[in-house]
Amino acid sequence: MYNLSDKQLDFILSDIKNRGVQMEDLQVNLLDHICCIIEEELKPEDDFYKFYNQLILRFFNKELKEIEDEAVLLLTNKNYYEMKKAMITSGSISVILLMTGSFFKLMHWPGAGIMLVLGVAFISLLFLPLLFLTKSSEITGSREKIIFGLGALVGILYCMSTLFKIMHWPGATQLWFTTIALSAFVFIPLYFFNGFRNPEKKVNTIITTILLVGATSILFMLMNTRPAKKELALKAYNYLRYEELLTDLKSKQNSQINSAEKDYKIVREINMECEQIKSMIIENSIGMKSIPSDFEQKGILVEDGRLGDNFYDEKKVGAQHISHLRKLVEEFNQTAAKKIPKNNSALDESMGNIGNYSTYAVLNSITQLQLFLLNI
Repeated sequence: MYNLSDKQLDFILSDIKNRGVQMEDLQVNLLDHICCIIEEELKPEDDFYKFYNQLILRFFNKELKEIEDEAVLLLTNKNYYEMKKAMITSGSISVILLMTGSFFKLMHWPGAGIMLVLGVAFISLLFLPLLFLTKSSEITGSREKIIFGLGALVGILYCMSTLFKIMHWPGATQLWFTTIALSAFVFIPLYFFNGFRNPEKKVNTIITTILLVGATSILFMLMNTRPAKKELALKAYNYLRYEELLTDLKSKQNSQINSAEKDYKIVREINMECEQIKSMIIENSIGMKSIPSDFEQKGILVEDGRLGDNFYDEKKVGAQHISHLRKLVEEFNQTAAKKIPKNNSALDESMGNIGNYSTYAVLNSITQLQLFLLNI
């Protein structure tokens, strides 16, 4: 065992102080730890100073002060490692939920909406806030903290606006514009000018800014992306059917409608079911059973979002009304000379897909059905 002299002890303590460690308790602990290693590993014939210079390198990556910085971090943020662990866990869960939910939505399987909502909730309400809390404790400058906080906020808004867009919830467009405006006119300029002033970060700042501007531009273009081909085809068929019905009604405008035909019980039931479905769709969107004629003056807008789980799940009331309407139409077509067309309409889709159709697409299909009944 090697015996350290008082001079060697003073040298070690002085070197610890010179390397940036200012906390007295930490200085003593390091001194004690280093002395134990030297006494156990250093041989009497070996050079003390040479051994010490090699030994001290074990305690840090760049400088010894890292130990004090980490100690201060642990003292000021007692739950630092718990938050870091929760951040990694929530991030992993959110990625799994988003990937699985996206695949389920692509395959039109049930549960896609729940997984997407949970995935975005985890990444927006847990991962990104925890990331900000853990990283901000490591950042010393107040300006850097503000910029990092803005970046976390923009990330949260991007996730939420994407979810609103995918789920066709009201306010998605407004949330997109707010997010892109905050990113393009606040966060990116602050990040660029703050990093550009630092010669060491100048190149990385320019590259990152280019990537951020490119990503923001792509997301802005996605706001104007055309609807899916299936929805475009459905709208085209609706337009053609309207034209066909309009032409037919014009040719019969001077003829009287057979009252006996209009009094069919099945026709009344179909009309009642159509009105209930339309009222339900509109009420889910604006809280009213019908769209008022002065909706524009009142600021009321029915957004063209998907019908949602109320029509996606066969146990829900909306899906049950759609199913009943289909049965009534099939019953009518079995005896009527002029059959109600169902091909290439919302009523032609399976119950697993009807919930993914847009509001106006289903409303138009149901209205067309009623127009057809007026023409029999």
